[in-house]
Amino acid sequence: MDKFFIKGNKNLNGHVTISGSKNAALPILFMSILTKKIIKINNIPNVIDVDIVIKILKNLGAKIKQKKILYIDPSSINNFSPPYNLIKKIRASIWVLAPLLTRFGKAKIFLPGGCNIGTRPIDLHIHSLIKLGAKIHLEDNCIYASITGRFKGKYIFMEKISVGATITIMSAATLAQGLTIIDNAAQEPEIVDIANFLNTLGANITGAGSKKILIKGVLKLKGGTHRIIPDRIETGTFLVAAAISKGNIVCHQTEPKHLKSVLKKLSRSGANIYIGKDWIKLDMRGKQPRSLNICTGPYPGFPTDMQTQFALLNTISKGVGSITDTIFKNRFKYVAELIKMGAKIKINENTITCYETPILSSSNVFCTDLRTAATLVLAACIAQGITIVNHTHHLIRGYESFHKKLNKLGADIKIV
Repeated sequence: MDKFFIKGNKNLNGHVTISGSKNAALPILFMSILTKKIIKINNIPNVIDVDIVIKILKNLGAKIKQKKILYIDPSSINNFSPPYNLIKKIRASIWVLAPLLTRFGKAKIFLPGGCNIGTRPIDLHIHSLIKLGAKIHLEDNCIYASITGRFKGKYIFMEKISVGATITIMSAATLAQGLTIIDNAAQEPEIVDIANFLNTLGANITGAGSKKILIKGVLKLKGGTHRIIPDRIETGTFLVAAAISKGNIVCHQTEPKHLKSVLKKLSRSGANIYIGKDWIKLDMRGKQPRSLNICTGPYPGFPTDMQTQFALLNTISKGVGSITDTIFKNRFKYVAELIKMGAKIKINENTITCYETPILSSSNVFCTDLRTAATLVLAACIAQGITIVNHTHHLIRGYESFHKKLNKLGADIKIV
């Protein structure tokens, strides 16, 4: 599934069911290494990144049954060095390091891979683990780590807010000796979900979702059952699909509280938004959106994973809008592809300015990462003519059945 033929000029309308959060599922799966008891996980998204983590866990020795509920038996894990061919595929593989150190006192992992969206250093992960007692050195593209006894609880101030490093510290501190305090911690809903999961297994974590997380180390974890939160980025992507196509879409099995910044911007664009306990409806019928000025930031700020979709929204909106990405410095590679379709966008360092282009034209475009792929597919759905979208394999890394869900909403997407 590497190429889509998409007939454009579509209004997207109807109902869509949101899948579980990829960004919560990946670290939660890795944290199963911290226990030897059976874990049951509901609402796991059927995406490639999850499949890769499951393969890594199986390679380490875990027994896994994957049905509607994912069953993990980590008792047989006996390997502390996952293979290069799996680790290199996803950035999330860095989260295997702390659980392996906790379990074996040593670990060897290759430097992780992932989407090419700019520099994403792992130094905060490494420095935090060293502060908690690990010995780590890098050699030949490998991370060699060891620890004597348990991690030791510490006060850690995050000089730069990092979701990834916050997760690594939580993982290491759960079975550490004493109290760990993460100050200036990431506050994303995924962090809260991870804390809830670990607490279900017997961890003692408080403050998740705030700037200060307290983790009192426990001696061991038990088994348990957990349900992954809905994917807020998938939700936001389908809401933008309605907005750009002058359509009307209802997202079900989602969590409106996790999308406050996104909903605020969509409302300012002129959309009518309705919210229920676990659903969001966006209606843009009969309207042309208004352009927006956006600056991404750590949660509860505007998510960097939504800036590509909103660049498309700004492109077809009335007026001139700008987007500044403060998280990643190199996340505008998609702009050249939108320009092929007629978009008028200028890049100035980490800011783009979008000028009103109400009608996009068909083209032959190429995806460079997960969110770019979703944005170019949406652009093709509203463009005049037939657009060929190449390298769509990026989509299945993080969106479950994306093209099928869009086709049910009125898109015309064929796979080549």
